[in-house]
Amino acid sequence: MTIQVLIAEDEQFAREELIYLLKQIYDVELCPSAKNGKELLEYYKLYLPDVLFIDIHMPNFSGIEIAEKIRTSNQNQPAIVFTTAYDHYAVKAFELQAVDYLLKPFDQTRFEKAMGKVRRALHNQSNSSKQRLDKLVISTNEKMVVLKPEEIGYVEKIDRMLKIHTLTDEAIVTKMTLKELEEKLSAYPFYRPHRSYLVNLDAIDEITPWFNGAYNIVIRDSKIPVSRSSAKEFFDLLESI
Repeated sequence: MTIQVLIAEDEQFAREELIYLLKQIYDVELCPSAKNGKELLEYYKLYLPDVLFIDIHMPNFSGIEIAEKIRTSNQNQPAIVFTTAYDHYAVKAFELQAVDYLLKPFDQTRFEKAMGKVRRALHNQSNSSKQRLDKLVISTNEKMVVLKPEEIGYVEKIDRMLKIHTLTDEAIVTKMTLKELEEKLSAYPFYRPHRSYLVNLDAIDEITPWFNGAYNIVIRDSKIPVSRSSAKEFFDLLESI
């Protein structure tokens, strides 16, 4: 999932520094940056970003005033990270449900921690908006199997069939597609580390290096490949939940 980020910062150096840091993140898409409170309101309504990095001191409207307007609006509620050279606004920032508060000049390690909090906030927001199915009904050639999502360890695609491996070592074979099952499990912590596999992140026992930047996920002595192209996204996701 691409994360849309809007920066509101009137200081050019601080704005460019944030742009540089955010451009290093593979799944971030930057909206045009705002230089004052008026532009921030206009861009927010136009782009409806997932995340706002807001400088507290800006012309027209302060960052605090803008956040108050956003929090009382009926539009989407983005994750907010306040930026400032002063630390005495921290209490007010968190009253406005900011996920973090960054002091200038920005530190790479501290910025990465802030992005970790942003990912967790977006993940929780996404899950809360999805309907969690308490039980799945899986059709096989012989019967209908009722299964709780958390009982699934991993799923593998074999030709045109799916093999669902449970944490009780039961294997259920169904004609359901991997995409269909992934959609049913979207409110749960499942991830596709490879085009032929779907894994329950809560069921992972360990992760071992393989070769050429790839890895293996180990669940109950079974090894599930993490493709090289998915590795960074996979580890970022593990850190965010």
